[in-house]
Amino acid sequence: MKRMFRNLTLLASIGMTLCSFSTVAGASQDKLRFGVAAEPYPPFLVKTPSGQFTGFEPDLIRALCEQMKADCEIKEVAWDGIIPALIANKFDVLFNSMGISPERQKVIAFSRPYYETTGIFVAAKNVELTLTPEGLAGKSIGVQGSTTNAEFIRTAYGKTSDIRIYNTQDDCNADLLAGRIDVMFLDKLGDIDFLKSRDGLAYEEKGTGSVKMDPLLYGLGVGAGLRKGDTALKARIDDALTQLYASGQYTKISEKYFPIDLWPH
Repeated sequence: MKRMFRNLTLLASIGMTLCSFSTVAGASQDKLRFGVAAEPYPPFLVKTPSGQFTGFEPDLIRALCEQMKADCEIKEVAWDGIIPALIANKFDVLFNSMGISPERQKVIAFSRPYYETTGIFVAAKNVELTLTPEGLAGKSIGVQGSTTNAEFIRTAYGKTSDIRIYNTQDDCNADLLAGRIDVMFLDKLGDIDFLKSRDGLAYEEKGTGSVKMDPLLYGLGVGAGLRKGDTALKARIDDALTQLYASGQYTKISEKYFPIDLWPH
């Protein structure tokens, strides 16, 4: 899960976009457009065959909009261009498991974090792994691209392991099942559906006991992305998130999808 933790490969193309759209006016207080990536990311985001968005984040978006008394819509955007699309006013709020990181904070603003989790290694049950750069030397590690997880794996394991980057988590899962990679790294809660599936029964979490997680990447949580000039909208979303948690509605939504409390404490 932390697609939450998208890395910053997409930031290289943002400089020109920032310059072009630095004067965009703040978002409308009556109509809000929430941007999400097109690919599924269960249980956080799934689009049904009928076109309905379901999952933790769409449910939370609807609760936020009700709390803010706003008319909202969910718009699909390609993940690798999602930050430029936000800056270019294609939508108003990026709400799609994006980890808050110092690098991203240079180009966009974030709401208060609305969930936090950590990364986890997943591999076949009959495979024993030592989860250090030395222990995974020569192993192939799969990870979804444009995620904080990918940034972490490249930095921590790139010198010793074969890092395979995938456009979607489903593609990464498929290569693990086919034996084309030895292990994959993803958000701890993002593996729930995979491990419950028939295909995932022979696989397990390998834990993070010997993995040193970078606090600059994993210590800030996941937040809603906003244009830097939209300070009033940020305050409005921050307040609505706080109210949803205080009322118990956030927990009610979270419990539909996860066995633990995701709220950042």
